[in-house]
Order: sequence, then C-alpha cells, then structure tokens
Amino acid sequence: MNASLQPHILDLAGYVPGEQPQGGGFIKLNTNENPYPPSPRVISALADAIGDRLRLYPDPLATEFRRAAADLHGVSPDMIMAGNGSDDILTILTRAFVGVGEIAAYPTPSYLLYSTLIRIQDGREHVVPFSADWKLRPADVARAGLKLVYLANPNSPSGTALSRGEVADLAAALPCPLVVDEAYGDFADEHAIPLVRDFPNVIVTRTFSKGYSLAGIRLGYLIARPEIVEQLVKVKDSYNCDALSLVAGTAALRDQDYHDRMRDRVVATRSRLTAALRKMGYSVPDSQANFVWATGGPPAEPTFARLKERKILVRLMKYEGMEPGLRISIGTDAEIDRLLEVWNETA
Repeated sequence: MNASLQPHILDLAGYVPGEQPQGGGFIKLNTNENPYPPSPRVISALADAIGDRLRLYPDPLATEFRRAAADLHGVSPDMIMAGNGSDDILTILTRAFVGVGEIAAYPTPSYLLYSTLIRIQDGREHVVPFSADWKLRPADVARAGLKLVYLANPNSPSGTALSRGEVADLAAALPCPLVVDEAYGDFADEHAIPLVRDFPNVIVTRTFSKGYSLAGIRLGYLIARPEIVEQLVKVKDSYNCDALSLVAGTAALRDQDYHDRMRDRVVATRSRLTAALRKMGYSVPDSQANFVWATGGPPAEPTFARLKERKILVRLMKYEGMEPGLRISIGTDAEIDRLLEVWNETA
C-alpha cells in the first residue's frame, strides 16, 4: 500500500508532540499546558451543554463563539474563524496558500510544525535564522515567489517576541500573508491583532490550550480581513469544531477576570524561575510566554534525563547548529519549587 502514497509523504519525518506520560505522579512541565484549572464558568457551561443536543451537529460557522471573540478583540464576527486548535488553523492556512513547489517561510529555531505543514503540501521552505538577540530582518525573510510566512510571536522555544512595530515592518516588506501565531499571546505584553486593520496580509492565530487552560478541548481561532476568512471557510472541514469545544471557548472568553488572574500568577512564577535558572548559570531570554528556554549551563541532555528519573518532565529540544536546550513550562509555585529542589540535588 505504501507504493500508492505520495513520495513526499513517505519521505516526511512528521511532527513529534511533547511526551504525554501514561503513568501518574509526574510533574509535567514539557508541553506548556496551564497549571491552573479553567474558569468555573467553563465547567458550568459544559455541564449545561451535555444533554440531548449532542445528537445534533454543531454550528459549522461557530456563530456564537465568533461573536464572543469579536467582542473581546474589538473586531467584527466576519473577521473570526474557529478551528480545532490553532494547529488546525495553521493547516487550513497552509492548504489555502501553499501549493506544490511553492515557497513558505519561517524563522528558526521556532515551532517545528511549520516545516511539517509545508512538506505535507510538497512545498519549499525558506528558513531564516533569528539573530543572536532573537530579531529578524524583514529583508532576510522577503523573497520573490513567497506564498506564506509563519511567525510564532511569542516564539517557541525562546519565549521572546518581536514588538508590534517590528511585526508591522515585517508585514510591510512581504508580498504574501504573514501568519502571526500567538499561541502564547495571552502571556505577552502586546499583540498583533490591531495590525489586521492596517495590513491586509496580517493574519493572527490564537489558541485556548495555554492562556485558558483548555488544551484538552482543542479550540483555536484566527483574526483576519473578512475577504480572507470568506475564502478560508471553503477549505476547513464542514464541522471542524465540536459543540462542547465551542461552548467551553465562548464561556472562557467571557470570563476575562479569571483569565487575567491566572495569567498574572503564571507571569510571576515565570519571573522567579528565570532568576533561579540564571543564578544556576543558564542563559535564559526574557520570556513573553508560559515557559522559559535555558541553555549554556550544565549540559541539557543529562539534566533532562536526571529530572525525568525523578518524575519531572521538561522538554529537551535540539535544533541544527545549536546546542540542545531545555524548555520548561511554568507550573504552580509548588511544582517549580520541586523542580528547582531536584535540579539542585542532581546538578
């Protein structure tokens, strides 16, 4: 049967998600989940939604959810499209804009899924290294024939972010859509959504997995000009968001007080962990996300192994031309205390 598969699929390594341990007892700081529970309003809304209506298809256009997202961001509902997590949104965008042999760009080191999505389309990659201070020169990104550019902002694994002005400069230099992937935008000081009004090529994606503690429901969305959304709806699956996810996401968006309180707790713990790791000799960029990136201290691979032996999972990440690093999700204060205790014991 493999002979019938497209050759470029056979050659594809595929994206590898972070480890999800099957046994209990782990402190899980490897996949950037939020350490705090979702809003009580979400739990209540889900309880109310579980009933006879589950036999019916969900709203294919996520109408009520789009209204809630539009209200939050000060845009019109026709500028919103929902997806089965922001990865689904990224897949839809890649399918819509990148054809066989066409070029899409992304910076490195960054989210490894971008490469996979381009290769699934049998497209070509234009990979642009970040500078030592995690900046990008628009002239290095822009090139003839470019069909799509992905920008994780805040970036993973570094946690760093380009300013809104820097994103605007990049958008102005490009001949194609710029996808500003704000999966970690809930923890950043600013975001790119206002640029959608000024730049017709800016598309911003968001997720509920991080800032809203809803990684398990799979919901994301994008904000773009209405004429772009109108075309992307043709590409998405008919019912790409289930009814419970839409109910949960709508309730979460409408409880910003809870969201902001949990965000502030994560940001405070992030500052404390950053200071502790720097004291241990690691280089840690100032993070705008719900994780930190540690390099330059004690070697990453044996440190990762020793932590895992003690049932603490962090993410060991390797990029070509760079030393391995550790990406550490922000947990509760108690989880971070335990991480630092074990780290110091095993150093």
